[in-house]
Amino acid sequence: MKLKRELGFWAVFCIAAGAMISSGLFVLPGMAYKIAGPAAVLSYALAALMVIPALLAKSELATAMPRSGGSYFFVERSMGALPGTLAGLAGWFSIALKSAFAMVGIGAFVQLLWPEAGASEWVIRGVAVVCCAVFAVLNVLSVKVAGRVQVALVAALLGVLGVFVVGGGPHVRQHPNFDNFIASGWEAVFATAGLVFVSFGGLTKIAGVAGEVHDPGRNIPRAMILSWVVVSLLYVAAVLVVVGVTDGKKLAAGPYGSLTPVSLAARQFLGRGGDALLAGAAVMAFVTTGNSGILTASRSPLAMGRDGLLPPALSRVSARFGTPHVAILMTGGMMIVMIALLNIRDLVKVASTMMIILFLLENVAVLIMRGSGLRNYRPSFHMPLRPWLPLAGIALYGFLIASMTLQMGRLPLVTTAVFVLAAVLWYVLYVRRRATRESALVYMVRSVVAKDIYRPALEAELREIAIERDGITHDRFDRLVHACPVVDLPGSPPAAEALGLVADRLAPLVGVDRDGLFESLMERERQSSTVIQPGVAIPHIIVPGQNVFALVLVRCREGVRFAGHDEPVRVAFVLAGSADERNFHLRALMAVGQIVQGRDFARRWADAPDAEQLRDILLLSERSRDA
Repeated sequence: MKLKRELGFWAVFCIAAGAMISSGLFVLPGMAYKIAGPAAVLSYALAALMVIPALLAKSELATAMPRSGGSYFFVERSMGALPGTLAGLAGWFSIALKSAFAMVGIGAFVQLLWPEAGASEWVIRGVAVVCCAVFAVLNVLSVKVAGRVQVALVAALLGVLGVFVVGGGPHVRQHPNFDNFIASGWEAVFATAGLVFVSFGGLTKIAGVAGEVHDPGRNIPRAMILSWVVVSLLYVAAVLVVVGVTDGKKLAAGPYGSLTPVSLAARQFLGRGGDALLAGAAVMAFVTTGNSGILTASRSPLAMGRDGLLPPALSRVSARFGTPHVAILMTGGMMIVMIALLNIRDLVKVASTMMIILFLLENVAVLIMRGSGLRNYRPSFHMPLRPWLPLAGIALYGFLIASMTLQMGRLPLVTTAVFVLAAVLWYVLYVRRRATRESALVYMVRSVVAKDIYRPALEAELREIAIERDGITHDRFDRLVHACPVVDLPGSPPAAEALGLVADRLAPLVGVDRDGLFESLMERERQSSTVIQPGVAIPHIIVPGQNVFALVLVRCREGVRFAGHDEPVRVAFVLAGSADERNFHLRALMAVGQIVQGRDFARRWADAPDAEQLRDILLLSERSRDA
């Protein structure tokens, strides 16, 4: 059973925005100030810029392959089963771990709002477990309801943060905290940018539920870019207010700086009420992160179960609710175990490292998919400045992984290495026997070293993805294209020779003598030319019988020479139908007319390597279709 496409633009925007606004804003500014001083504001701006390659890469991949699973699906289809296994498990665990940390954050801030609960760590964990269970059930019941809850929470959160920024702005002015702005040095600025960079990682979570987004070709890139703009401006403005209204010593107090910097700042100009208001906003922020985390993390095992990389039970979709209930409940259960038993803070460091590795792999995936020559890789959004921007992203994220390893010690590196080894072991023992799909990378290599032209199964899959993405419902003309003969003519033959070859293929389809059919085609040309525009002809005739209609596609790269036309014909649609099919005959002529007017049609027709690619051009064309 397929997942329903029920997430609209605002739900997509709120999933991406809500996944970003959490600890990066409500916890990290104090730590950032302790390291970089007032230049922490600049560090947040740099971190926002660093996420651009990942944002643009994932926007392209998600519009070309809007399938649930996100990073797993992109990496597996571009690089193969082993990298796909690593990416799928890394994406699953990293999002689940960071979402578990958000649940713990809810518990911590609830304790601040409700001091009578006591200071027990188990109270915090208990609140986190309850919240995790609630959001898991919510996501099982309906992705649309989960999306609506996310919209409401993010709208309220943005409203509170807007009050904070607008109310605190006039109090910033020329605060002494901004004296000696870069006193800690540029090294500290870049190190802090790497620290807070992970705050923007939630931006790309939406690709995990791309298979449930309505009109993904438009909604995914627009919502992701808008959420990046809004949240980046909000981050920089909020940190500017935090630094500009708070005593520097209080902001940097403790081994990690203040752990409630926004609430501390709000108290300066909104009083105790502001402190409580921002603490409530922090709870909402962690709620949105946790909710979107369960929503998106569960789609990796769903997609891997469908492809045979995990047990197929994980790919089950509830017939009643239309949601992947097994994957959601397993993800929620895993998060509850982590909350109850593990040191979440240390594991989040590992999750951050894995997230950046995924960013790196997605930039590699764009380069491979673009360089593969797969004709049906048809993203609605194209990453600009290829190959330089993806290459810059690969170098940048490699640098961030190295710098984070230096900052956070060996734990993330060692834990990540153990995780990779475990994933490789899983691939060897379980996946390898089931992995039969050919990746874009293998196709690209084989196309270079082999002389034979072949069509990988990935082309057919990409075609079906594009058809579903664009909402194309095939009509009778499409079905005709699926089954019709294709004649690919060499050289530059005269029209009579070309139509003779067409008659050979057409005669058995319409039950008419080959010579009589050829004469009818030639007579039609003598009456009036069927060349409708330079390089395109639609020879069409009436044949005896009832309920008869056939199509032959013709491609001649050098062009067929039609009398009276200087421009040779490189594209021909030959139609033959009985008199009772006159209405469909007219609709077919209209369909052809719309197809040949499509963007770059002549170039794509000439460049197509085989008959199936010629069919795909027609099947994926933008035209009016019968209901």
